[in-house]
Amino acid sequence: MLLWINGPFGGGKTQTAYELHRRLPGSVVCDPEEVGFGLHRMTPRPLRGDFQDLTAWRSGVREVLDLALRNHDGPVIAPMTLTNSDYFDEVVGRLRADGHEVRHFALLASRATVLRRLRERGWGLGLKWESFAVTKLDECLDRLQAPEFAEHIRTDVLPVPDVATHIARSAGLPIVPNLDGRVRRQLRRYAVSLRHVRLG
Repeated sequence: MLLWINGPFGGGKTQTAYELHRRLPGSVVCDPEEVGFGLHRMTPRPLRGDFQDLTAWRSGVREVLDLALRNHDGPVIAPMTLTNSDYFDEVVGRLRADGHEVRHFALLASRATVLRRLRERGWGLGLKWESFAVTKLDECLDRLQAPEFAEHIRTDVLPVPDVATHIARSAGLPIVPNLDGRVRRQLRRYAVSLRHVRLG
């Protein structure tokens, strides 16, 4: 089974994906963003745009996820913002057409909540560090309201462990209880954030 965790940039996708990975035995995280960063590194800087516009990204993500789903026994978790309906169909729709069980979840929150989260993860630089995410925020929140991007989960007051529990239960997957206290939860959050810092 593929769990696609969608949502705006700063919506908690990566944190949720790694919380699921920690608590779903046998699961693996396959981050489609890694394909995009690889393509960016191959492309001269002046030619870099949104890597999702590259056919190579869409076909590459679909091919890698297909490979993982056919050969890995546990759940495959893909945290990725994907709001273009055509691209969504090209990747997620094609995986479903190929016979894979895909459960899609869009993590939604108010604009103010997402901006606060982006500010918190800005490593002291505030929203300057997250300029791309801020410019895409309204578009993401608007497009992800569409029925095709269900199941929608409101996360304004829902902590990451509870979001992960909701997703696992909705997908019918047994999830290990969360026994972390506040301090350990915060340390895990920082660790995941540090592992995913992008310096260009």
